[in-house]
Amino acid sequence: MVEERTTQQRAWDPKLIQDESKGLDRLIAIMRRLRDPDGGCPWDLQQSFDSIAPYTIEEAYEVADAIERGDMADLRDELGDLLLQVVYHAQIADEGGKFDFHDVAVAVSDKMVRRHPHVFDGADSFDWEGAKAAEREAKRAAKGEAGPPSLLEDVPAGLPALLRAVKLQKRAARVGFDWDNPEQVLDKVAEETSELVEARDQGESPQRVAEEFGDLLFAMANVARHLNIDPETALRAANAKFSRRFRYIEQRLAAEGRTASEADLAEMEALWAAVKAEEKQQEKQ
Repeated sequence: MVEERTTQQRAWDPKLIQDESKGLDRLIAIMRRLRDPDGGCPWDLQQSFDSIAPYTIEEAYEVADAIERGDMADLRDELGDLLLQVVYHAQIADEGGKFDFHDVAVAVSDKMVRRHPHVFDGADSFDWEGAKAAEREAKRAAKGEAGPPSLLEDVPAGLPALLRAVKLQKRAARVGFDWDNPEQVLDKVAEETSELVEARDQGESPQRVAEEFGDLLFAMANVARHLNIDPETALRAANAKFSRRFRYIEQRLAAEGRTASEADLAEMEALWAAVKAEEKQQEKQ
């Protein structure tokens, strides 16, 4: 065992790092070694919570992508990459004397047991929303925050914007601040579209036009919620469809010895219409 250097820098075991049977303990030891000021990785030593956070978000999306593609080998690898992010953040916290990976595991385990008394304690029923509200109030008290809490205050600001919009709307809907039906929301989309066009045509500032565009996206997120559609999933599917159809255009042009940059818009639109019709025909079969 390597000698412990500070109260925050935990020792790492060289033998453990080479032991493939140790799983999570091995991964934690590897991360400690990477972050060891004495011979660790210079890049890893420079990282912080803030610098690693974008990678954490990216890895979560790569997990979702592997699931969507049904690629189990890739899913295994991507879940490992996501787990590494958790270990990374826990190691940085451990170095600062805040918490370690064990504390993270204990916290989420306690939460799962606490939120499932009908499973672990034999309770007949469970007030899920009430329990979460009590947890939020306990966190506010621990931080010394006074005054009534906002219904929206713990919706994470770091969520993807579309997902956060839906969560904010769901929270507000709990107290009746919501449209009655999808038709009313679609009317709101038309209104926001009109306001965006008006801002553009009247030469409003780029900031004002961007604000109107944001309002339109927020309204579209509301449409998705009322139609029980996950907007992130729907947009990913639209991205995949666009990529697939544009690739078809490139392949057809390549067969003629040309690239997309050498074709005009009319040609590409004709090829787009062709692949679209082909896909619709396949859907009918």
